[in-house]
Amino acid sequence: MQLIIIACIFLLSASILIGFAFKDGIEFFRSPTQVLSEEINESEVFRIGGLVKEGTLIRNGDNVSFIVTDLANDVPVVFNGILPDLFSEGTGMIATGTLNEGKFQAVEILAKHDENYMPKEVADALKEQGVFQD
Repeated sequence: MQLIIIACIFLLSASILIGFAFKDGIEFFRSPTQVLSEEINESEVFRIGGLVKEGTLIRNGDNVSFIVTDLANDVPVVFNGILPDLFSEGTGMIATGTLNEGKFQAVEILAKHDENYMPKEVADALKEQGVFQD
């Protein structure tokens, strides 16, 4: 009986430690509508995805700004770095970063890899809005 109790304590301890380890490593995906409707901590790292709104891409050296949209709501994005070659207006993208004073500060940007691909999270969010079909 003591052996079973000790094993349960070790199992519980291991589960708690794994939970704390994953807490900082998980990045949640949100659409622009979710970003605007939820209370988001400024220190929370998450992914935002949608379409790059036409006419909003501004490049100034390595500094880039644009608006990501799910065709219902828009969120401005700023990024300092080199964009993927296939990144362009009107295409699907996912950015990782934090929300700061209403702007999404991206540290990584991923773009579609061919003309038929749209990130699954982006496609699902657009389907929920009723603006995307396979």
